[in-house]
Amino acid sequence: MFTGIITDVGTIESVEPRGDLRARIATVYDTAGVAIGASIACSGACLTVVDKGPGWFAVDISGETQTKTASGMWAAGRRLNLERALKVGDELGGHIVTGHVDAVARVAELRAEGDSTRISFEAPASVAPYIAPKGSICLDGVSLTVNEVADTSEGGVRFGVNVIPHTAQATTFGALAPGQEINLEIDVLARYLGRMRQVVEGKS
Repeated sequence: MFTGIITDVGTIESVEPRGDLRARIATVYDTAGVAIGASIACSGACLTVVDKGPGWFAVDISGETQTKTASGMWAAGRRLNLERALKVGDELGGHIVTGHVDAVARVAELRAEGDSTRISFEAPASVAPYIAPKGSICLDGVSLTVNEVADTSEGGVRFGVNVIPHTAQATTFGALAPGQEINLEIDVLARYLGRMRQVVEGKS
């Protein structure tokens, strides 16, 4: 489990095709305190540490993960939002995040709004019912509040969030551009409520 509060922005130093794809990620984390087998959210995808050294750790990225995450994100030089797994007693500063990517969204528009930036995203129909105004959403591992939602003529959804300067500086969001793909995880409560409704309607 995670909270969507980013604690480092790492950089993929190298990738090595094996049965899966192994990525070596540079980090400011004290890796002496990171156990082999520990979970780290990498731009919203929960991955397992399989190797490490001073200032870096390595993860294996399965073919399934590669197909379910944003295109081009597992390439050398890519910057990733990092968060270590939540410990019992830690402050829950964002919202409960599982590290399971539900869909890939696309940046539609960025515009200044005071000192903040309003960013609009477009997401597919599969997640449209689970995105609501003032609800929580996780984008590239960052916990954010949805400010506006509109259904699109294609059946998808367009929604907007506000990113304050601190968030832009502490994450990869400061470098977002229109057309860029990002990983999206819906709120875990919305996921379960959606499944419950599906079952109930199927029995009615």
